[in-house]
Amino acid sequence: MAPRLQLEKAAWRWVETVKPEEIRPEHIELAYRVNLPACKRGTCRRNCKGNPNCLVGIGEQAWLGDIDENAFHNIDDPNSERRDKNTFVGLTNLGATCYVNTFLQVWFHNLELRRSLYQCHNSRAEEHDAESGTTDNLFTFCCIRFKTRTYRQRSLFSLGFTLKDAQEFSKLFLSLLEDTLSKQKNPHLQNVIQRQFCGQFSYVTVCNECGRSSALPSRFYELELNIQGNKNLTECVTEFLKEEKLDGENRYFCESCQTKQCATRRIRLHSIPPTLNLQLMRFVFDRQTGHKKKLNTFISFPEQLDMGPFLEGKCVYELSAVLIHRGISAYSGHYIAHVKDARTGDWYKFNDEEIEKMEGKKLQLGTEEDIAETVKSQTRKPKCSKGYHCSRNAYMLVYKVQEEENTDPSWTNVEVPAFLQRLVDQDNHKFEEWCNEMADMRKQSVDKGKAKHEEVKELYELLPAKDGEPYEFIPLEWLKKWLEDSTATKEIDNSLFLCCHGKLHPDRVADSKRVSLQAAQLLYERYGGGPRMDGSSLCRECVGQRCRVLRLKNQLNEDYKEVTNLVKRTLSGEGYWVGKASLRSWRQLALEQLEEDEHETKHKFGSELSGGATGDEMKTFNEDIVCCHGALSILETERKLVSSEVWTKLREYFPKAPEFTQIQESCQQCLTLEQEEKDNEAVSKMMALDQKNQLLNLFNEKNRPTLNKWPEDTDVLYIVPLFFVDEWRKFIRRPTKSSPVSNVGNTLLLCPHGGFMFTYDSLINGDGQHVALLWPSEWEVISRLFIVDQAISIHCFRETSLSDATTQYTTQPDICWECRESFLFQQQRDLREYTQATIYIRKVIEDQRMMKEAAPELNASSSEAEEDKEEVPKVDGETDLDFSQSQDGAKRLKLSDDGTAASAPATNMTKLGGIRRSTRHRKLRGEKALIVSANQTLKELKIQIMHAFSVAPFDQNLSIDGKSLTDDSATLGSLGVIPESIICLKADEPIADYAAMDDVYQVRMPEEGFKGTGLLGH
Repeated sequence: MAPRLQLEKAAWRWVETVKPEEIRPEHIELAYRVNLPACKRGTCRRNCKGNPNCLVGIGEQAWLGDIDENAFHNIDDPNSERRDKNTFVGLTNLGATCYVNTFLQVWFHNLELRRSLYQCHNSRAEEHDAESGTTDNLFTFCCIRFKTRTYRQRSLFSLGFTLKDAQEFSKLFLSLLEDTLSKQKNPHLQNVIQRQFCGQFSYVTVCNECGRSSALPSRFYELELNIQGNKNLTECVTEFLKEEKLDGENRYFCESCQTKQCATRRIRLHSIPPTLNLQLMRFVFDRQTGHKKKLNTFISFPEQLDMGPFLEGKCVYELSAVLIHRGISAYSGHYIAHVKDARTGDWYKFNDEEIEKMEGKKLQLGTEEDIAETVKSQTRKPKCSKGYHCSRNAYMLVYKVQEEENTDPSWTNVEVPAFLQRLVDQDNHKFEEWCNEMADMRKQSVDKGKAKHEEVKELYELLPAKDGEPYEFIPLEWLKKWLEDSTATKEIDNSLFLCCHGKLHPDRVADSKRVSLQAAQLLYERYGGGPRMDGSSLCRECVGQRCRVLRLKNQLNEDYKEVTNLVKRTLSGEGYWVGKASLRSWRQLALEQLEEDEHETKHKFGSELSGGATGDEMKTFNEDIVCCHGALSILETERKLVSSEVWTKLREYFPKAPEFTQIQESCQQCLTLEQEEKDNEAVSKMMALDQKNQLLNLFNEKNRPTLNKWPEDTDVLYIVPLFFVDEWRKFIRRPTKSSPVSNVGNTLLLCPHGGFMFTYDSLINGDGQHVALLWPSEWEVISRLFIVDQAISIHCFRETSLSDATTQYTTQPDICWECRESFLFQQQRDLREYTQATIYIRKVIEDQRMMKEAAPELNASSSEAEEDKEEVPKVDGETDLDFSQSQDGAKRLKLSDDGTAASAPATNMTKLGGIRRSTRHRKLRGEKALIVSANQTLKELKIQIMHAFSVAPFDQNLSIDGKSLTDDSATLGSLGVIPESIICLKADEPIADYAAMDDVYQVRMPEEGFKGTGLLGH
């Protein structure tokens, strides 16, 4: 079948020879494509949307022919989750808890630990169900061996919510078990953790001078072995026990010599537990980056470990578990465990829910060693001799002491408490019920699918409509859903397919299918819906309208060429006014108008016109010469006179366009307004020239008085807002573009009580940038030309005595000290309540001193742009006011309701001591900007500095204005750190204590237990 566009063109090809009034029924059927041939199966790869008779590719393929029962449902076989006999149960990953699962599997396979936990008496555990935190871990141990399902989903509140540190979890969980078991009445259970995991060693220090030896005994539950620079496990243990020299500043205080002496120190093993946990320190702190990193170093370890050389006597251990971290980063990856079954000697790989048994009772690390292949520096895997294994991802090895083979089967059997067995049986019973429920659901889906299969086979054969027989239209999307869904099908909805005349719209015939009356009758009986659309639903009105539009579209290009030629001819006779913009774009406007006419019969689902005018663009032809009063525009340059022949052609496409004949007069209202505007401009020019001549020095900024050097020939100067002067100058420069200034708003400089807000000293030191000083003669002119709400003046009184001469300055009105002090207090407080402000950290190397910012002089009468000004804080005691821009353009002092001044908004310049700080900061070498808040602590700031300068917090010495910052818990606001402050950073030499960096990240309040759990250290 031809493509959809070709079918649509073919359906309307007849309009070229048929006028709208000549349309007959056969033309309507052509428009609705009723007589198109139906497609046969196998000829169409997909459904022909342009052909309402094509019923191929709508989803029938899945129902014709034999269908497998599994196609009627998406429910997996629940028996696939049933555990095989003599295998173990996996544990669900609750989100970043894979390492918890590995430790639980390792501890479960420790028969002595498992047996002791089962014997532990806990009345609360026996009373609660399997979901309580008290019982969950014991229940998990029991499920690993006896659960029917292949995996166990643990409860969250038994282990906490966010667990990430594997080694810390191991230590604290064993500590919790030790504390819990020590409270048991059975003496055999009280020290089971010590018997299984606890060993003893001593730190032995020998004085080089007198030879005195001192030992400090200690216990251990695991040995932390450094792997950097070592190749095998023996080298790691040897380095752990090697002798260390104490000299220089690390000399040892000898009690015999009673002074510090050089000495040697080593670790001496006394006893090793039956279960030996060896932690390989793969995660170390990198001082250069400030983060932990993983060492992907190959380490070789034996299946049988002889600890005899490190102890007195023979002591051989067998490998029982290997814990693996897959990944190249210390902050991501996955944990799995290889564990040896103590009963059978088989090796298993535990990967959360997945359990894999190794072949041949041998440990096979498999592909875990290929995970780190993306590391830049790759080392070839060394060859391992028989009885050895090599790994770059192993981070913990578990060895058990080698014992004589025990033939007693009771040695490997661990009796389960009755209450735990009962919980397991209940859980297994729930699993069986779930399996039966899933099986019933599968059966129901299959039965429903089979019934649908029979229905489709029956109705699909009846769908095609034969020539000459009654038919109806059914939506294509409904047919697809009816064939695709095995669930309940919605009723048939044809409301979106109707035109404004209540019949089938010609454009929607491509989205519907013509079916036989018999098939339609069965579908409506079973599923309901409507309104039904049969052969009488073909709309003659819509077809006629489309015919007219298409004929005009075809004629448009010819008419465009004709109009273009006619416009070039000399006008003779009566003419019509046409907008030049409309004349340039009339073809595009006509095309949009035709498309609008083509879509006007569409239902509300119809799309908006694409390519139509938007925003302020012209939407109607000739509207560009219509004034706001609806008459002919007075702008003759924007219109053109065309002949009546041209206008007749244009009227065919724009019958509603405004019409203006050649004799039509322009809008009288617009002419009147134009004359008034010209008169007003002339008055403004005269006014500006007169004011400029009377205040020429003020306009040119010449011969201006200053407060730094009071003029000799006057005792009084007048003050007006600088904003008034700036607005007045704008009017003088461009009187026709700017509004004239009518009044002087001096109340902007007064408080609500009518008092002046500036002192003589503050005007000299910075407040002068907000005001302008006037000579008395200038004030007399301003008082005459403008409306002044309040006169403000500053007076100079000179007193001369025999000893010296004194000068005093007063203002009229007087200064309101109450409002001024309240504003300054509020301003200082706001400086310590900022958020998301910028400060600068300047790193000082050795004795290099911090450079002070240079402060440019302030000019009270400066007219430069504010963004080019820079100012520095003034000395103590000097104050300032702040201004904000009001809606009417005036600068107003922001005051609170009670009359006290409020702080300026964040968009204005922040000031200290009354002077705004510079909005620009010239960064120096070795200086970086940080974003901080006033409520942020100094410790949090040090964390930011660590990431910016790679300097550890305990190596940072911070100071501001010569004052050291030492209180890590204090906020920046309380320490006097304000926006744009410069903090000096001096870094100490780094120390070798890598472990101390772990405290850096503990910014939050200390938790009650490990990661919010009940695991507490001792």
